[in-house]
Amino acid sequence: MSLGLEQNGGLTVGVDLGGTKIAAGTVDPAGEVVSRMRVPTPRDPDRIARAIAEAVQQVRKDRDDVRAVGVGAAGYVDADRATVRFAPNLGWHDKEIRDFVQEATGLPVVVENDANAAAWGEFIHGAGAGHDDMLMVMAGTGLGGGIISRGRLFRGRFGMAGEIGHYRAVPDGLPCPCGQFGCMEQYASGAAHTRRGRVMAAADPARAAQVLALGDGTPAGLDGRHLTEAALAGDPFSLDVFAESGRWLGQALADLASILDPSVLVIGGGLGDTGELIRRPAEVAYRRALGGGEHRVYAEVRTATAGSDAGLIGAANLARLHELLVAPVAGV
Repeated sequence: MSLGLEQNGGLTVGVDLGGTKIAAGTVDPAGEVVSRMRVPTPRDPDRIARAIAEAVQQVRKDRDDVRAVGVGAAGYVDADRATVRFAPNLGWHDKEIRDFVQEATGLPVVVENDANAAAWGEFIHGAGAGHDDMLMVMAGTGLGGGIISRGRLFRGRFGMAGEIGHYRAVPDGLPCPCGQFGCMEQYASGAAHTRRGRVMAAADPARAAQVLALGDGTPAGLDGRHLTEAALAGDPFSLDVFAESGRWLGQALADLASILDPSVLVIGGGLGDTGELIRRPAEVAYRRALGGGEHRVYAEVRTATAGSDAGLIGAANLARLHELLVAPVAGV
């Protein structure tokens, strides 16, 4: 994709808004974070928008070359990239974020779903660079994602595409906070990975002894960090948990690839941070599950490289693109 972004100098601010923290940073055209800050997300939903504006003002302090602001929010964002329609972790319903932050900062603002922003960050400056068709799955507490098609972020007609965790993978399966049953989020997310480890440890505590010793000795005290540490040390039990989580994640990748046919599949979030521990079993499962077998061209499976900054960087770049389109630079 080339829209002359390299000509649009100066900085933009990216904001990664989650249920527990607000991370903000100024980002240059090369995707480098120049300054950053992080504050807890206010518990009062009515104070969150003001906290975003204050974070923006803090990171742009003493800078006169900040051009625009991008906000990645965990929730459903409307087609105009202005309003968060629903964000259960933030307590928001139809919250008009763009206008508030624009008025408070005096800068153009674009709002995007946080997983879409992270996918865009990986596409522009991370594991998806060089590919025009990319699918990213964010396997963290939930299972989010973002779709890049022909070099553009695919948002759908109403701005809410990419909710890949909420297609129903198991009819009448596990209950999901979205109100449905059997959503893929309940099987392939980072939270599902931890829950799976606890269930398997409770069923066979003797075999899980090595990983349980890293916590308080009980299945309930086991978390994802323990599974990763034990698996890196070669613990067969923990490797089996990763194999099972990889099987579900690979199934999700195959299902989505059958519909979208990307050239690269990127795994992000907490599971993506485990690198080859999850990438290898997920790729094996993806190849086994993809319909068409040898007649298909397999997408490359990668783990994210921009890390926890992906959402911030992606939001800042979307703001740069938005500002460019609203007020085009000379020659574009």
